[in-house]
Amino acid sequence: MMLRIIDMVLAAVGLLVTLPLLLVLLVVGAIDTGSPLFMQIRVGRYQRGFTLIKFRTMKVDTQSVASHLANLADVTPVGVFLRRTKLDELPQLWNVLKGDMSLVGPRPCLFNQTELIKERAVRGVFEVRPGITGLAQTQGIDMSTPIRLAETDARMLETLNLKSYFKYISQTLTGSGRGDRIRIK
Repeated sequence: MMLRIIDMVLAAVGLLVTLPLLLVLLVVGAIDTGSPLFMQIRVGRYQRGFTLIKFRTMKVDTQSVASHLANLADVTPVGVFLRRTKLDELPQLWNVLKGDMSLVGPRPCLFNQTELIKERAVRGVFEVRPGITGLAQTQGIDMSTPIRLAETDARMLETLNLKSYFKYISQTLTGSGRGDRIRIK
């Protein structure tokens, strides 16, 4: 419960503080792709679907696949910048504020990632809200290795406390969050 309150406070503060940047990125994204926000149904807590919101980094009408399967040619020049700086993730603060996500937790997968869903279900990973970042992201583990990712997610949840919660956030903000991304130049 305490982490949920911290999530809501940090997400609200994050949205307020970054509001000017969010507005600039909306305009830049509209110029870049004509559709600055990307919304996708992801697997959430208790395996219920929710709409994840991000800044669009790929061309409109790009096939909906996990990041490790995405084609680098579909990423726009602005998208490369957004992914490198992780600014594409900022709209997910709204998902945190709404209660769909936490700042720290297992990254939400797509419903077509059946092997990962199975491995996470066995390990009880879906008992918590998915997160923007977590242990797997700070260790560079992406969704291309479903068993390893599910094991890492479960290990993180077993040991998650206030100290590790802030540690994962800090590591991500300082550049350690490398999991779950298209390998860009």
